[in-house]
Amino acid sequence: MSVAEQHPPAAPPTGPGPGPGATRPHRRTLARPTAAGLSAATALLLCVGGGVWAFVALRLNIATLTDSADNAVNFLSRTLPLDFPPTGELLSLIWQTLAIVVSATVLSVVLSVPLALLAARNTSPGAGARAVSRGVIVLCRAVPEVVFAIAAFRVFGLGGMTGVVALGVHSVGMVGKLYADAVEQTDEGPRTALRATGAGRLQQITGAVLPQALPSLVATALHRLDINLRASAVLGFVGVNGLGYALSTAITTLDYRRAMALAVVLLLLCFVAESVSGAIRRTLLQDVTTARRSRRSWPVFPGARRDERPGGTAQARPSPPTAAGPPAGGGTAVRRTLPRWSARRIRGTTWLVLTVALVVASAVRSGLSWSTLRRGAESFLPTLGDFLPPGTGGIGGQLWADLWVTLQIALAGTLIGLVLALPLGALAARNVVGSPRVARFFRTVILLVRAVPELVLAIVFVVVTGLGAVSGALALGVGSVGLLGKLVADSLEETEPGPARALVATGARRHQVFFGAVLPRAWPAVVGHLLYQLDVNLRSATLLGIVGAGGIGYDLLNAARVLQFPVVTTVVLMVLALVLLIEGLAVWVRKVYA
Repeated sequence: MSVAEQHPPAAPPTGPGPGPGATRPHRRTLARPTAAGLSAATALLLCVGGGVWAFVALRLNIATLTDSADNAVNFLSRTLPLDFPPTGELLSLIWQTLAIVVSATVLSVVLSVPLALLAARNTSPGAGARAVSRGVIVLCRAVPEVVFAIAAFRVFGLGGMTGVVALGVHSVGMVGKLYADAVEQTDEGPRTALRATGAGRLQQITGAVLPQALPSLVATALHRLDINLRASAVLGFVGVNGLGYALSTAITTLDYRRAMALAVVLLLLCFVAESVSGAIRRTLLQDVTTARRSRRSWPVFPGARRDERPGGTAQARPSPPTAAGPPAGGGTAVRRTLPRWSARRIRGTTWLVLTVALVVASAVRSGLSWSTLRRGAESFLPTLGDFLPPGTGGIGGQLWADLWVTLQIALAGTLIGLVLALPLGALAARNVVGSPRVARFFRTVILLVRAVPELVLAIVFVVVTGLGAVSGALALGVGSVGLLGKLVADSLEETEPGPARALVATGARRHQVFFGAVLPRAWPAVVGHLLYQLDVNLRSATLLGIVGAGGIGYDLLNAARVLQFPVVTTVVLMVLALVLLIEGLAVWVRKVYA
């Protein structure tokens, strides 16, 4: 007799339910916690606890803000009325800034495309090339742009070339990473078809990979253009021409009327650039999505080819001639090899010509030339030798203490940003508030906050609350609302609507739907955005020390001023180690909660 026959399985209970006195079976509604999940939750709790501890240690409270109220009133009286430069001088500063930003963004794209192709799994020639390219991208992202500006200043001196190189090389860290991700997400079908026809690797990349990734490449470049415009204000404090340099000069001479006027101009410029580039990105991605949907919906008739004009309909067209001879019925088949000059193609060509003209004009205004590049290449190695080997300059203890303060500023600023961005992001999500007008209003508020450079906020808080870490934490906290609020709103809107509709069908109220269906599904993405914001704030805290907002940035600027470049290298390595630690934590947590 088999084991199954000796111990037959119990028959499942039948009928309406267990009888009196029977024990109900326990059903588990939550998944068992795993070691990785508990570890990730512990790490997040430690980060939040660190933010609370930093908030308390820096004495960020109502009393501190109340004590600074008189300073705020005094500062406001010293800034009004605003003193704008003459129109000609102001337009020249704006054009100088835009030229540097545009040239730097183009440089980052030129450098990022080959790096991304080497870093992407589907286009990299080998694991070694992929590791090296990924390392270069991470290094460019971790080193602040002001450090690249200090090194470029040694090579190129005063002028726009210093800003172009500093912003362009630092931008490779973000642009290269996103480009590599876009290349990895392309469809392998077109590339396989080209490979089957005997096309080489370069032909496959230019004919199948890059055309698919082009919309993402353009959208990333436009997004980086906005970031570089805000970052250009920081580079003015290390000698880069433009609005940032004029702003630093006004602050140094305590001319707050001129400084705040320039800050308002920079704010409006950032807001306009963010609005225009955002509209272009949305239009570009919408056109691509519409074209893909229309191509999927076109019918295919036997013996006919699709008319691939976006938005068009499938038209029966004669099959191409084969080796057997011309098509039936005689005559010569005419095949059109170029698309027709439709209104859309004319509009696209016009924008392309204007973009090329803008890039060329920006390069000329920034002072880019082959002689300048050749001179910079010749002095690169001697300049690199000035920064090596690293040294402390006898202030090693002070550097560690100031690095600790920088970490406190980043933690406290991220906590403030989280507290403010969560409700604002929820109110900006259409599926949460249910009113498009309310969502658009709070989207506009987030956009306005995001348009204000953190440096301008730091300057205001330094004047109001005084020199030190408090002003840096407040500046980062308010500045974090722009990016973190947008990311939170996007994550909430991208959640699957099915669970929310199921709760609505049961009669659940709006707040019950939010906490029961929307937030739990968006929470992993929100956690990833929070850790990314901490990474960004750590680098921003280093930069804000330049204007007296506390932390190791002040040591960095002083070392550059007295030509102690080994100390600059030491500061960079310390910040780099901390940034890589936080980035590794973010990658691990996102992988656990994925």
